[in-house]
Amino acid sequence: MVQTEKIEGAVAQFENPATLIKAAQKMRDEGFRNWDTHSPFPVHGMDDAMGTPRTKLGWMVALFAFCGTTVAYLLQWWTSAVDYPLVISGKPFNSVPAWVPVMFELSVLAAAFAAVIGMLAFNMLPRYNHPVFNSENFVAKHMDDGFFVSVEATDAKFDKEKTVEFLGSIGGTNIELLVADD
Repeated sequence: MVQTEKIEGAVAQFENPATLIKAAQKMRDEGFRNWDTHSPFPVHGMDDAMGTPRTKLGWMVALFAFCGTTVAYLLQWWTSAVDYPLVISGKPFNSVPAWVPVMFELSVLAAAFAAVIGMLAFNMLPRYNHPVFNSENFVAKHMDDGFFVSVEATDAKFDKEKTVEFLGSIGGTNIELLVADD
């Protein structure tokens, strides 16, 4: 019985941050979508080189914070002014200044939940093991002195031979195909 290996992608090593940025620009220009760069420290200008759009997480957090404020206001208005109106200490039924702490707390709570859940969703987590960690060269160098580009096999442009050839043509060394764990 012949078992075939399931290829998860490819990884290539680059010499320094400058060559990594040039490789990222060429990957973007070639039209790859499911790929990433890996370096032991943040590289200034990498987001632009990769063509990464600005995150939508901030807008999502702001929307949820606004919704939390609105829900807190409506809940307190309904209970104090409509459902069970009581005159307490001569305050009016619609006493917004008294409700500000609850509105603030509910907006912070909703924003915090949105930030955590949005971050997990946008980063496609939880993913317990990325195929790039099957590469011995990557594992040995990615936290110390290695600069890498990885391409996932789910990319529409991924082809075993052509992708490896392309990674070599843009300056990649130690190019490996990533094999899935059993």
